[in-house]
Order: sequence, then structure tokens, then C-alpha cells
Amino acid sequence: MYNIIYSSGGVCLSDGFFASGVHAGLKKEGALDMAFIYSVSQCEVAAVFTTNKMAAAPIKHFRSMGDVKPNFIVINSKNANAMTGSAGVEDIKEVLSNCPQEAKNPIMSSTGVIGVRLPKAKIIEGMKLFDLTKKDSSSAAKAIMTTDSFAKEIAFKVVLSDGSSFNIGAIAKGAGMIDPAMATMLCFITTDAKADKSEMQEVLDEVVKTTFNAISVDGDTSTNDTVFVLANGRSGVYEREAFKEALFKVMHFLALEMVRDGEGATKLVTYKITGAKDDRDAEVAAKALSDSLLVKTALFGEDPNWGRIASTIGASGVEAYEEKLKISFDNLCVYDRGEILFDAEMEKKCAVVMQHQKFTISCDLGVGEGSFKAYGCDLGHEYVKINADYRT
Repeated sequence: MYNIIYSSGGVCLSDGFFASGVHAGLKKEGALDMAFIYSVSQCEVAAVFTTNKMAAAPIKHFRSMGDVKPNFIVINSKNANAMTGSAGVEDIKEVLSNCPQEAKNPIMSSTGVIGVRLPKAKIIEGMKLFDLTKKDSSSAAKAIMTTDSFAKEIAFKVVLSDGSSFNIGAIAKGAGMIDPAMATMLCFITTDAKADKSEMQEVLDEVVKTTFNAISVDGDTSTNDTVFVLANGRSGVYEREAFKEALFKVMHFLALEMVRDGEGATKLVTYKITGAKDDRDAEVAAKALSDSLLVKTALFGEDPNWGRIASTIGASGVEAYEEKLKISFDNLCVYDRGEILFDAEMEKKCAVVMQHQKFTISCDLGVGEGSFKAYGCDLGHEYVKINADYRT
């Protein structure tokens, strides 16, 4: 048995980890735009990256490093260092050669505008502002934001049955270019658990399927999507199931925070699919709903247009039948295996549900035992405004 306890501290909760954010002049008006995460001990690292074929230079650089144990991450916002070719990787090497002397096998992560070389001089000067004694997870979380409207961090203490414990914490960013194959998102997770690298990678691969790979804001998969888990082992403690559940709690919380913070979003919607032929069909149907522009705009208009739900499921390619499908808004069933229950009174009730900031659309396909939950938001005027003016 084990107990997972919410705590403050973000990426700095775990023993031996430090972090902070600084202003290096990448953003205007003194806004934080660079961050570091530092461990006094070198770390085992597990990672998951974008499925976009145009993966950014930081991802290419990390993959070229081989099996190393870093203790230092440099993160910049405002510039993605994507579509910059081999020069983008060389820029990273130059930046990292100027890291503080405590940095071992340092790595870099970036987010921002695609197709622009890194402002190396500003970043190198910015690193001189890093204070490796700071435990300021919140400022690090703010420094990595782009169109995010709020910083995202979380931490837990995990107590095992024998009284021993380890910690896990994270910061993340993400609000747009979010699609169920990860998102324009960066997530940095630190733990003092004594985790084996290969087992930690297995656990991360499992957990990402129902967290970051289950969310959608706009259906676009970025070039820079990254999840890093760094384990320095300083607690001397590890238990797989406890670690897996704690990692899930961290990633699930941050995934939903990204959807809640979706550019211009006003709704956080859970798409719960049950009764599918198998789990894979359920996942396809759920993600089709979370991605659908027609569904998203209906959510924004608070229009309980259940026909769009049915149509999207039918178009997804999964096994589904009109006479077996059941659709509900929270606990209000609007269509039940061929019977339309959506009269004027039901429409009013469903419209009230859709005024809530959070609700669930449930669809029972009635053909099997498969199930999956995806998470999405609405799409409104503000999303267009933000992304029309993103570079300016």
C-alpha cells in the first residue's frame, strides 16, 4: 500500500532539484522567458516526443546524445528552434557549451515561433542570471509560457507502506497546437525516486496514452512536444505501482490544465466512450469528438447538437450502428439506441449543462467492451484572434 499526498514545490519538491525563471530579453517588458532545472546529482531520464515529422532541433539534439545522465535543462520561450536544420542543432551545442560549470550533459528545450534561429547571444547572457541555489518552480513555470494564460505546476509526496517516501513534481506549458498525439506542450517532471531508466520509460509510455495523448485543443500537433522525466535517485526509494500512479496524477492534472487553458476556451469537456468493439476503437471515437471543429463550435455556442456527436462517431471509421448508439450530456440521455429523446424540454436541460465550465459527453456504442476518455475544449472567437496575431 502507499499514500500519495498533494504538496507544493513543483519541480523543486524532490530532494536535490532546483529551478527558476529569468528575463533574458526574449519577451518584452521584463517578462520571464528562460528557465533552468538543475539537480545536484545526475539523473536517469525518460522522454516522449512529438509525432510530428518536423521535430524541432532540441529533440534532434537530445536524440543524438545517446544514453547520458544529465543534471541540467535550459528552457527558452518565444523561439521554437524548429525548421532550422543542422544550424539549429549547432546553435544548441554553442548555447550548452556556455552552461554553468555545475551542468553535466546539459539538454535544451524550446517553445515559440517556428522557423527562426535562436537568439544565442541573449540566451547565453540569460544563463548568467541563473542562480542554481533557487527553488522557485513557479517562476520557471511562468518563464516557459507562450500563449498560456496561467502557469502550470503540481507536486506529490509518495509514502510507501514501510514509511519510506519519494517525491515527484512537474511544470508544464501548453494552450494551443494541442492534439491527441501530444501537444504544443512542454512538460518537465522531476523525482527523487530511485527509478530504473528502462522501467521508468515503460511507465511513461503507458501513462502518456491516457493523459497528454488524450487531449485536444485544436487538432494540431506541434514540432516541439516534449515530456522529460528526470530521476536523481536521492530518496533511495522506488515502487513501480506507486510511481506509476503518482506519475499519472501529475500528467493527468497537467493535461487537463492545458485543455482548460486552451486558447480562448470556456469549456473543459470529457468525451467518455464505452461499449466500443475494443479499446482502440473507443480511443479513435473519443479523439474524433475532441478534435471535431463542428463539435467544438457547438460547445462554444452552448448548443446541444447531438447530431454532430453521432455524425462524428460515424465518420471516425469505428464499428458503430444507429440502432445501438446511446448519447448523453452528463446524465441526460438524448438518444437511446434509435429512440430520439431530444424534445424541447430536454434541449433546455442540456443547454443548462453546456453552460457549465466542465461536463461530460458520454457515448455508448453498444457493440463491445472497449472504453476510453478523451478531453477537449470549445473553439471560439478568441482562438482565431490569438493565432491570427501570434507572430506579431
